[in-house]
Amino acid sequence: MNRKLIARVVGLILGIEALCMLPSLAIALFTRGTDILPFCWSILLSGAVSLALVCIRQDSTRLQTRDGFVAVALCWIFLGLFGALPYAFYGYSYADAVFETVSGFTTTGATIVAQPSVLPRGLQFWRALTQWMGGMGVLVMVLALLPSLGEGSVNLMKAESPGPISSKLRPKTSETARSLYIIYIALTLAETVLLTVAGMPVFDSLTTSFTTISTGGFSVRDASIAYYASEAINWIIVAFMFVSAVNFGALFEVQRGQWRGALKSEELRTYAVITVAAAGLISVDLILQLGKGVYESISQAVFQVCTLMTTTGYATADFDVWPYFSKSVLLLVMFIGGCAGSTAGGIKVSRLVILFKGLRRELRRILHTREVRPLTLEGARVDEGTVSSVSVFLFAYVVIMCLCAAVVSLDGVDLTTSLSAALTTISNVGPGFALIGPTCNFAFLSDLSKVVLTITMLLGRLEIMPLLVLLFPSVWKK
Repeated sequence: MNRKLIARVVGLILGIEALCMLPSLAIALFTRGTDILPFCWSILLSGAVSLALVCIRQDSTRLQTRDGFVAVALCWIFLGLFGALPYAFYGYSYADAVFETVSGFTTTGATIVAQPSVLPRGLQFWRALTQWMGGMGVLVMVLALLPSLGEGSVNLMKAESPGPISSKLRPKTSETARSLYIIYIALTLAETVLLTVAGMPVFDSLTTSFTTISTGGFSVRDASIAYYASEAINWIIVAFMFVSAVNFGALFEVQRGQWRGALKSEELRTYAVITVAAAGLISVDLILQLGKGVYESISQAVFQVCTLMTTTGYATADFDVWPYFSKSVLLLVMFIGGCAGSTAGGIKVSRLVILFKGLRRELRRILHTREVRPLTLEGARVDEGTVSSVSVFLFAYVVIMCLCAAVVSLDGVDLTTSLSAALTTISNVGPGFALIGPTCNFAFLSDLSKVVLTITMLLGRLEIMPLLVLLFPSVWKK
């Protein structure tokens, strides 16, 4: 293992993080907030550690696949530990600070802050910026800025990119990273402008865009998006949430004018069908069970389905008081999540498609024992290794979720709370049901539960394997 190069990559990440704290410090200085010193100390400490690690002279610039997984796992761990410093210096316990920071970087949106509106502006901005940084992936940002990182840098992108199949949009990894960030920034700016035109304050528009495009869900308002009470704002956010959970490869095709190629995406069509079907079922349920009006039911159903399937986690209604059928549908879309190669969490639609095709193939084998039928996705053959990894991933996903729920239940909470806490963190959604519903937060949980949920958020964002490989002793050998 190339330990020195991995240490240098971690140092670069901490340096980027320290630089990204500067806008928050500027806002704190401009508003004369109580978070000036917390950001000063955080920047100095992060910068000092970064400088010490970057100065290490590596023996080789080649990152092997194993090195890529270890580097990604360590980078995300250190991001959470050092990104928590502003909260810790401000007065939060370190466990709460790390929980909030990891929730931000993993775009989960689970929070221990009961009233985000009373936070200083600098901390509000940092809270939103962590989600925007983590949405596309901090290492992708580094690859876009520093193309000379190393010839094995593609292994960093593979380890950090969500989905069962990872591919490059451009011949060079750095070009792919820049293409992704061009789309990412363009979507952020477009939403900021539209929200401002719709009547949202500029600061709110910018931070909301950060947390929408990253499918994060942090809000600077206590009532989340419901605070604005604007249908125009709601529908703008719905549109950008939906787009942000689409595979960025498809968005890249759209950017190049290849609309037909993007619309032919099997995963995109499945994602759209599930979203429309779930919203339709919930709309009917709300009309029949709660007697809501047709437009109100459709509006609330579409928003909540989009915010939970894209794993954003905003709220315009307390869906925890909806009928059981509606909550069951919401639970299902939380589990599925968005498309691979997007900023969304969950198991991903592409894995769902592969699993269903695998099931159909096994059933056909029972009826036609000699039939040989390969699986395909997006018109290309899926190798058996990928099919196997999808099954292993789902098994690990469920096992980790159950173990996490068991730990949370030690706090004496009900089964709905513990299970939804585990699901919402590993799927990077944010709000759950019962005691952690859309009007509640995670502050009441014990430090043990918060630590376990923090690890679960990281496992969900990195899709389990990069963190689990750290447990193997052979990984740490040269």
